[in-house]
Amino acid sequence: MLNSKQLIEITGISRATLNNYVALGILPSPVIKTPSEGEGRATRLGYFHEDAAERIKQVQILKKKGQTMAQIAREFNESMTPLPKLQENESSAPAFITSGFGGPSDTMGFEKARRAISSDAGQGSPGKLSSPRMTQNLSFDGSLEELPGPSYMVNNNFELIWWNNQAQHSFFNHSKELPGDLESRNLLILLFSTEAGTDPDRVRELLRPHLAAGKKKLSQQALIKIYTALDGDELGILKDVYDHVAPVGREPMIHFPTMLADDKGSLSPHDLYVCFYREGIFFTHSPVVLNDDYLLDFLSKRNQVINELLKRRKPYLTDVTVMVADLQNSIKICSELPAEEYFELINNIWQESAPIFRRFYGTYGKHAGDGMVYYFFPQSDCDYKLNAIECSLELQKMMKGITQQWQTRKGWFSDIFLNIGLNEGQEWFGSYHAGGHVEFTVLGETINYASRISDFARNGSVWATKNMLNQIPQKKRDRINFGITRKTHGNESVFVTDTYSSISNLIDDNLPANEKFKDIEMIPITEIRAMD
Repeated sequence: MLNSKQLIEITGISRATLNNYVALGILPSPVIKTPSEGEGRATRLGYFHEDAAERIKQVQILKKKGQTMAQIAREFNESMTPLPKLQENESSAPAFITSGFGGPSDTMGFEKARRAISSDAGQGSPGKLSSPRMTQNLSFDGSLEELPGPSYMVNNNFELIWWNNQAQHSFFNHSKELPGDLESRNLLILLFSTEAGTDPDRVRELLRPHLAAGKKKLSQQALIKIYTALDGDELGILKDVYDHVAPVGREPMIHFPTMLADDKGSLSPHDLYVCFYREGIFFTHSPVVLNDDYLLDFLSKRNQVINELLKRRKPYLTDVTVMVADLQNSIKICSELPAEEYFELINNIWQESAPIFRRFYGTYGKHAGDGMVYYFFPQSDCDYKLNAIECSLELQKMMKGITQQWQTRKGWFSDIFLNIGLNEGQEWFGSYHAGGHVEFTVLGETINYASRISDFARNGSVWATKNMLNQIPQKKRDRINFGITRKTHGNESVFVTDTYSSISNLIDDNLPANEKFKDIEMIPITEIRAMD
């Protein structure tokens, strides 16, 4: 007898593929029982006959010969001797092996639907569950446009930023496109608008995997916003599920069994695949009768998937902190270096800064020559404005290290500076894309002001608007060392903390080079030097 983990290790297949083989009748349903000591920390495991490993190897050989899963299933069901079923006293109700989210996730409804697939062979009548024998033409073409079921993506606040047509019309029952207001796009609220929303038991089953996937990211503040938007009964259901569901880990992809209704109201079993990205969480439902190997191969191409998702997401209005960082004296540096070394320096800066931006949830905007633009959006578990500040100060430290490397290498005495401007506002966020290139941007004054403040900053300093810092709670703002350098009567420079100044008071209006600051000269700004 082999448990599901052992069978996966021996054969090299995924958990979802194992589920698919059970759904297609290639393997009998496992016996679900409590594992013995030494079999891991799982509270329940599925157990198969030892011959199941050989059966899977046979499937792999047939797949290499070019047969589809539907053809293989038909061949096994028609000509192969069925594997013996294990006989155990413990319950064998859950037929699918799941990643788990607080106890057995399968319902009797899921198991009944799975059995219906096996028993309804050849019928294929409208409103009924189809047999594996009737699915040989099902396939997945490997693109977001061809996803086999409802698919959608949420940001880290669980607000929808993309959905496909099936999700919009058949799952969420929406006739209109996603609204621009993010608060009206909350996934947990929208789940009550699905066809399952009128059935408390079914909506609980829908909520469990979504809450398991997002529980670690949902802050108390985000939950309060959700709670206030629900009525009494809905609130009770959500609170109960939230309190009892166990959060999943942050593996790149996890899997849950789900039940979805077709347009006739009949329930059919689906696999819900959940993919985690820095930019958000992606959900896609796939019928269990579909060969999911193609889908899993597509989902494994993480960079391709997230780029396609981000291309397709609709522009939305959001709070954002914009960082613009620009290399000081880039023309002079370029003139002092051979072309290949100048590009090496720029790539050096970009490569070392990339993990810093990831750590503080910075979203890439663009690299314009020797400058860069990044966006910091609201997060459920941290302050995005503080993220931008901490990221900027880390970039300062990074540039000191890069300066030392290049000073030693080239015999320079001057520093290499990255001047940073920060600004916060509420703007529309979207993307431009041509060919394979995608550029994300915000529209409005927020990015323009950040860019101009970056032009003003000198010698690797970090400057931010008063408007941005005023939106940080006092207790958190007290951690930030910021202020303005002023001249004393003795013409000494003194850094005065917790102060601001308009740009007009910090520049010489008589210098032609400062003409470019005329349109922002009244904006109050401050220099950020450190953070506790």
